Amino acid sequence: MNLYRIDKDSLGDVQVPIDAYYGPFTVRAASQYKVTGERTHQNVIKALVMIKKSAALANRDLGVLDNEKADAIAKASDEILGGGLLDQFMIDAINSGAGTAVNMNTNEVIANRALEILGRRKGHYETLNPNDHVNMSQSSNDTFPTAMHVAILLNMRETKTALTGLLSSFKKKEDDFMNVIKIGRTHLMDALPVTLGNEFSAYAFSIKMGIEKIDQSSLDLEYVALGGTAVGTGANTPAGYKELVIKYLAELSGLNLKPSKNMFYSLQSKFEVEMCSSVLRNIAIELTKISNDIRLMASGPVAGLAEIMIPAVHAGSSIMPGKVNPSLSECLNMICFNIIGNDVSVAMAAQAGQFELNVMLPGMIKCVLDSSDMLKNFVPIFGKNLIEGIKANEHRLKSYVEKSPILVTLLNPHIGYMKAAELYKEALATNKSIKELVLEKGLMSKEELDKALSKENILGIK
Repeated sequence: MNLYRIDKDSLGDVQVPIDAYYGPFTVRAASQYKVTGERTHQNVIKALVMIKKSAALANRDLGVLDNEKADAIAKASDEILGGGLLDQFMIDAINSGAGTAVNMNTNEVIANRALEILGRRKGHYETLNPNDHVNMSQSSNDTFPTAMHVAILLNMRETKTALTGLLSSFKKKEDDFMNVIKIGRTHLMDALPVTLGNEFSAYAFSIKMGIEKIDQSSLDLEYVALGGTAVGTGANTPAGYKELVIKYLAELSGLNLKPSKNMFYSLQSKFEVEMCSSVLRNIAIELTKISNDIRLMASGPVAGLAEIMIPAVHAGSSIMPGKVNPSLSECLNMICFNIIGNDVSVAMAAQAGQFELNVMLPGMIKCVLDSSDMLKNFVPIFGKNLIEGIKANEHRLKSYVEKSPILVTLLNPHIGYMKAAELYKEALATNKSIKELVLEKGLMSKEELDKALSKENILGIK
């Protein structure tokens, strides 16, 4: 038998499950926003709850909220931050403009738990009200943008850790392969030799660049809109509130948060969020390139390049026995495609704000957090189970170098470009090596040829 209590909001009476800590706004909103089947991200909830506690403490200190109510709100918030009542946050990840539904869901859960702490029943909002007390000195228009920044910063911290691990995996392979010479490729055609280690050094450097860009974009996210309330003017806040509430929030979150330099800008514009999203997109583009290189180098083992051997993480085929596929690279490609798509959504949402507020916030934060979640979840697996297990097929690489007519490029200073071009064509036609043809034609002595084609000269070692 379903038991309900009757809660009242500005629109009238609402049936709420009797044991629920959420209230009438949440019930109304949850029945409307059936979109993704995913609830609001846990870091957004965590950020909003930290904001509510910070606001209660600031309002208490400034004399506009009595100690008993402020302490009850703070205690209820602490319980949620400790992992309690998370099942009471009911709102779909994509919901009302500006995240009002999620803000109110948070207000109601905290209010009803605070009422219990005060010895009152749930729904007794005459004693402690979700709007008047939990949401005091706030608007969804400043709390949700602030929660976005906090949630992204928390997620990006974990994403950076994952990418730092991947950087370490690439650097290990850079060291392992630094003396393994291979044919380089430009335009997918044979080019001057490099080492396999040179290639992995480039992969490592691109990840290092990505980590640096995360750091740069995170600095901008430390400026938050809390205290701007509805339109940036700070309406309904006591003097000194903005600085104090952000001070409390910084302490609670462990983040170096600061008031926005322009509150009107911080409600209208989502420049910092889009910058962070674009960093994730650009990292995804780099990872796609790297992943594709690995797939090509591992192709074979007979009819492909077969320059590297990759570890088998599971059987590659349900019908072809023994087949090993670059499955983790394929998975990373798909993740990266989703991240790029998410960034397009963020860009569309960022430009869709009008006048004093961008309302497309829930869609934006879902995309950014989904992107960073995919990276922080999968990148460690990719690094450990694929990159660190790669082995060089040194016999195949050596044979490619010895047979490739592109080595004739290194003889340009000795025999000239036109003669070198003739030798290149003849080598392809006769299947003879460049060394053989040069010696046959007496174009250079063996000593001169060995020096020109030495490892040091091939790799540009001075």
